[in-house]
Amino acid sequence: MTAKPKLRIILCAPRGFCAGVVRAIDVVERALQIYGAPVYVRHEIVHNKYVVDSLRAKGVVFIKELSEAPAGPAPVIFSAHGVAKAVPEEARARNLFTIDATCPLVTKVHREAQVHFKRGRHVILIGHVGHPEVIGTMGQLPTGAATLVSSAAEVEELRFEPQAPLAYVTQTTLSVDDTREIVAALKRRFPQIYAPPLEDICYATTNRQEAVKRAAAMVEAVIVVGAANSSNSQRLREVAEREGCAVAQLVPSVDEIDWRAFGAVRSLAITAGASAPEILVERIVDAFAERFRIAVETLTTADEAMFFPLPRSLREAQAG
Repeated sequence: MTAKPKLRIILCAPRGFCAGVVRAIDVVERALQIYGAPVYVRHEIVHNKYVVDSLRAKGVVFIKELSEAPAGPAPVIFSAHGVAKAVPEEARARNLFTIDATCPLVTKVHREAQVHFKRGRHVILIGHVGHPEVIGTMGQLPTGAATLVSSAAEVEELRFEPQAPLAYVTQTTLSVDDTREIVAALKRRFPQIYAPPLEDICYATTNRQEAVKRAAAMVEAVIVVGAANSSNSQRLREVAEREGCAVAQLVPSVDEIDWRAFGAVRSLAITAGASAPEILVERIVDAFAERFRIAVETLTTADEAMFFPLPRSLREAQAG
């Protein structure tokens, strides 16, 4: 019998669930406890199939648009990514019972955009076209009041006067390095542009990228556990590639690993996007243990103690 090859595994910390994701999942779980099934959720509560499938099995019905929610007392929950103003307005018009699970850090960006608009500034949103969070943030303002840019090259194409009243906000799950470039381009072209008082990229995105950056310099390969439609997970894979990792795979689960890429690898870092549960990481470590003699260590680059309380309506319903 051939001896298993050795493999050093570095687990990045922090990794996995952030406070906003924990809160969003808790909102759905509590709603099920208090009101019973069915509970409707507009879009995926977070971008993770394992989480969505687990909740669906408990009686959650995921819908694409509000029009799919039937009239009646069943709660309709808005996902962690946030929604455009038109969505709760439509819900009120139809007398639907809604619960907002938008991450408080996304709500912060919404409020910043609204304040800038009220003060007569055009808002530049740095983000990715079509992402639910971007749609929600753009939807806080009237049509034409915000412009989306995704790269420094797109900043060069903006047709505003250098002294125009402008402000920028950002999607919370962007690449820290890419965003720094885009912000520098904005400030170069529009020196008077208003910046957020605190960075909009959330603490969890920043911390997970920093951990991967540090780990990637020490290993030959990186696995990011997360969904393909998860912005923060995609950014983690990009960070690993940028740091020179020859193998950087984004996988939703152990079943999607391309094992051919790891034949000669002797050091590996594993992380997880902010909406990926830890059980998916554990299953991947177990799968490597079947194929290699593993030595696991943890690289901790930050301690996270962030906590967001549940929406008041749920807290009051539970207390009652």
